[in-house]
Order: sequence, then C-alpha cells, then structure tokens
Amino acid sequence: MSVSEAEKKSMQKTESAMPAVKVQDVSITYRTTFERVPTFKSAIVRFGRGERAIREVKAVQNVSFDVDHGTTIGIIGANGAGKSTLMRSIAGILPPTSGRIEVHGRVSTLLSLGVGFNAALSGRENVVLGGLAAGLSRKAIQERYEEIAEFAELGDFMEMPMRTYSSGMFSRLAFSVAVHMDPDILLIDEALSAGDASFKSKAAAKMNELVTNSRTMFLVSHAMSSVRDLCNDCIWLHKGKVMMRGEPNEVITAYTKFLQVGEKESVSLEDL
Repeated sequence: MSVSEAEKKSMQKTESAMPAVKVQDVSITYRTTFERVPTFKSAIVRFGRGERAIREVKAVQNVSFDVDHGTTIGIIGANGAGKSTLMRSIAGILPPTSGRIEVHGRVSTLLSLGVGFNAALSGRENVVLGGLAAGLSRKAIQERYEEIAEFAELGDFMEMPMRTYSSGMFSRLAFSVAVHMDPDILLIDEALSAGDASFKSKAAAKMNELVTNSRTMFLVSHAMSSVRDLCNDCIWLHKGKVMMRGEPNEVITAYTKFLQVGEKESVSLEDL
C-alpha cells in the first residue's frame, strides 16, 4: 500500500519533532575490586576463601533530560561527576546499568584523544578507519580526506605511523576526523584542552560552523569560557546527579559559587 504525500510529510514532521538525544532515568554503576587499606590478615582470609573485595561506584544516578536538534549543550562538573561516563553511554560505548537512551542521528565522538586509532597505522589509514566506523563509504571518506588532512596540518606525518605522533598531533587529527564526518550529533570531551592557541581557535571556529548548520553538540569541559562562548544550554552534574540545567551563565555562576563555598559548608546545594 502506497503512502500519500500528506502521510509522508506527517511522518517527517514527527521525526523532526523528536529530540536528538533522550536520556530516561539512566544509572550507570561500576563494580571494581578495591580496598582502601588492605591488611595482611584480611588478604590472607579472602585468598583462602576465594573472595575478592568488591566496591560499587555509582557513576551516574537517575539522570533524565532531552536535547533538541540544533542545541549546543555544555556538561560541567568536578572530576568524578560522571560527565565522561554519561557521554560514553550516549555514544553507545558503555551501556547503562538501568534506564534508556535514545539517539536520533549520526553520532561522531571525540571522547578521548586518539581512542579508536591504531598507533601502528598511518594517519591516512586511521582516517579511513574512522570514516568507516562512522558509517561512511570509502568514496565519501576519500572526498573528505584532503579537507581532514589540511585541517589537521600534519603534512608528511599523515603517511607515518601514529606511534610517532606527539599528543598535540594526536589531538589535531582526532578532532579533524570527528568534525568532518558530517555528524548530526557531535560529542566532545575536553577536546580543546590539547593543542596550541592557533589550533584551539580554529577548532572553536569549526564547532561554531557546525552549530550554525543546526547540528547538535555536547561539550564536556572544565573551561567555563568555552561553555559560555559555544553553548546555548548547560547541565551541571555532581556525583552522578543533575544539579541544575539552564542558560550557561546561570548554571556556571551557581557551579562556581558551589566550588567556592564547598560542599560541607553551611550553604546547601538547594540554595544555589
């Protein structure tokens, strides 16, 4: 049975009305072997019983939010707040322990510089691998290659094994690959913390270009100036929980005040 034009338009409208990312009551818990102060006696007892000290780390706790298409959202919080864990879950790398994540669109990730690259292969070969992983055809990758190489500014190093690269060279190529894969949703975790001032400026300009083209972007960063300049929405995470969401300046002001006052002072989190 054929679908009428009216029905097609209705289906397209419904799809466009869907959020780019929908996070529903997501929790992520790690189970690790850990003991703060092991003693010789406790170690012997556990060894004899075949036991191991297990600790559960609740990295993300009951987090829910929607992000519409075209939104540039900053994710801020102290170390250990669960920011990177949440991004890995949205990227599909780490399944949530409970809850549900829906992603509508092609995702390109820059969650840790050089992750996914094969150090034994050349920069050119890793560009091909990155493109194939993003779902692009070899022809589409070839069409983008020169632009990627030019943006990264690595010259002849593109033909050399990536084990010969410095951390700054890694960051240049990783960022260039991520932003040139024609993503609908771009996940960036501290990507601007590496590289020289010139590259940081160029990277910021490229992200602004993506935002102008109505792409959705998540920016995890400790650099509040980057969040202010690039984002139109912001979420503050603390110990795996959403403490506040809103306009970047408002959220950053509350977060900064919290850091200055301290968690154990008389001002409670609800006062911020």
